[in-house]
Amino acid sequence: MKIASFRAAGAASWGFVDGDHVIDVGAVLGEQYPDLEALIAAEALDVAKAAIAEAPRVLLAEVVLTPVVSRPGKIFCIGHNYESHRQETGRAKVSYPSVFLRFADTLTAHGAALLRPRESTSLDYEGELAVIIGRGGRRISEDEAMAHVAGLAPSNDASIRDWQWHTQQFTPGKNFPQTCALGPWMVTPDEIEDLGAVTVTTRLNGQVMQSQPVSDMLFPIPRIIAYISTFTTLSPGDVILTGTPGGVGAKREPPVWMKPGDIVEIDIPGVGLLVNTVADET
Repeated sequence: MKIASFRAAGAASWGFVDGDHVIDVGAVLGEQYPDLEALIAAEALDVAKAAIAEAPRVLLAEVVLTPVVSRPGKIFCIGHNYESHRQETGRAKVSYPSVFLRFADTLTAHGAALLRPRESTSLDYEGELAVIIGRGGRRISEDEAMAHVAGLAPSNDASIRDWQWHTQQFTPGKNFPQTCALGPWMVTPDEIEDLGAVTVTTRLNGQVMQSQPVSDMLFPIPRIIAYISTFTTLSPGDVILTGTPGGVGAKREPPVWMKPGDIVEIDIPGVGLLVNTVADET
């Protein structure tokens, strides 16, 4: 199922996407589950499904989508997780995933603008498959990892490259406000027959810049979940951005930076099409 977070008539809600409509289950269950994070934490998807019949249907065009989860406790980013990206960056091969963190206030929604900060013009796209944790846990095994996934979503883990390269620590270049798009919705894993065959494609103003199947990840999703949950407890609503394919703007000749007025799309068939404009921070 596709589950979206949104604002309808000025109120925050959530519900199931059905074609060009959204079933506003939050209008029925909002007191018990005020947002999608609360529903995920309670493992109450079946309760939400049972409420579909009494929930209002609203045109998608009449709601404002918000990030699928707006207050994740932790956002983990996996660096250089495709061989094509590792090679273009000149990074050495490693035995463990490269992990860094984002803050929740860096998130923005489908249809909203990615913000280029005043301090830089080096805003780069990074199309990625996002994993949203459902059941939390510590020391999750690879065999059990996918049972802990609530949903999958497209993401644009955009980077402020010069700030990312100030030192060997990526944190500054990954945490400017509204530089990480997440949406338009999350898809429950049962919707994807063969996750490895799913392709992550980035288009900038209609031109394909990145395209690679999930099967090319150096560290597959179950291994990432097992690794992260070894050093910290994963909680419902946490987000893992699983890495970007080769073709980033920084490694092109000349470099290609996103600029105000651009349209960037992250297209993951079966999961969703995430579309954002680019604007200068004011």
